[in-house]
Amino acid sequence: MAIILGLVTVVYYLIFLNEYHSLLHIFAEYISFIALLSSLFVASGGIFIKVDKKATPYMNVLFLLFGAVISNVIGTTGASMLLIRPYIKMNQNRIKAYHVIFFIFIVSNIGGALTPIGDPPLFIGFLRGVPFFWVLENVWFIWIPMIMLILGVFFLFDKFNDKGNDTPVQNGYTGKVEFKGFRNLGYLAVIIFSVFLDPGVFSWVPDWSPLPFGIREVIMFAVVYLSYKQADPEILRSNEFDFEPIKEVAYLFIGIFLTMVPALQLIAEEARVNRDLLNAGTFYWATGGLSSFLDNTPTYLNFLSAAMGKYTLDVNVKAHVLDFVSQDIIYLRAISVAAVFFGSMTYIGNGPNFMVKSICERAGIEMPSFFTYMIKYSIPILIPLFLIIYFLFFH
Repeated sequence: MAIILGLVTVVYYLIFLNEYHSLLHIFAEYISFIALLSSLFVASGGIFIKVDKKATPYMNVLFLLFGAVISNVIGTTGASMLLIRPYIKMNQNRIKAYHVIFFIFIVSNIGGALTPIGDPPLFIGFLRGVPFFWVLENVWFIWIPMIMLILGVFFLFDKFNDKGNDTPVQNGYTGKVEFKGFRNLGYLAVIIFSVFLDPGVFSWVPDWSPLPFGIREVIMFAVVYLSYKQADPEILRSNEFDFEPIKEVAYLFIGIFLTMVPALQLIAEEARVNRDLLNAGTFYWATGGLSSFLDNTPTYLNFLSAAMGKYTLDVNVKAHVLDFVSQDIIYLRAISVAAVFFGSMTYIGNGPNFMVKSICERAGIEMPSFFTYMIKYSIPILIPLFLIIYFLFFH
């Protein structure tokens, strides 16, 4: 169904508009997207982590906080794939849907807001000219209260839902953390290094245009093959590893990437026409709202372009981006925070969300449907927290 709906857009653009540049551009972005997700998924699948500690609300909070921090080092996808299985096993006697939902909120999305490695839209900003440490310097004081607030809400959930749990629990915890698959840490390092192999970052990196991929994507797909072939079969069995979660993401997001082409073009045009009416609050809510349902990377880029348009600057010129950052960072801050934070609003807001959902369902955890996720969890929990962030920093 996703592919059929995507083909509707393809046929319309090719036959009725005779316009293929937008499709080639979005196809190149999709290849980069699926290369990064699949390489992190397979490389982390060859790592086994077992936390032999009693799963308490305090322990879970510390675990999620750790996941939020390392998501800035290995990306939200890497952190999600690395930690979701030990998180499930640690809570195996008491796991409920809300455990996974908050994992998606914190580790798969909000945690990765501090570095360009953390989430793809921030990396795109870095490629366009935003200094690498700009995000850390300008978002940390928003990230800390947001993480503390959501961890506090989770603690209350976990504390009250733990009462009356009569499920027998394992005794004699050793308190040890078991780690296997050190070789795959090297593959994760290769993936992180390859992220920066872009002609826009280093002039010596070859530009393979008009091919819709470059040396970065070749390295990532090579990691997919090598890390799977050289993985310990026992670790793969322990992790119940298979390719179904990444296949589901690949099918779903090819439809999303194609059908969002006209939507993003409409956003860009409306932002250009109405740029004088745009303020920090507008950028915050508009970027966040669309990042909840469309891929947050092109959404980030379109609103960055609109914000720079207020100063008659071009997002495609690095010198202009640096000039924009020096003039008025409040717009960029609002766009950066919203693109990352609001990706947690739906299963399709960010690639790792759907992968975590698929892994948990295959582990026998009953996950809420798409709309139940929103109605029962993301809207009542996240929107009030996003409102607090708005009034504190962007109102």
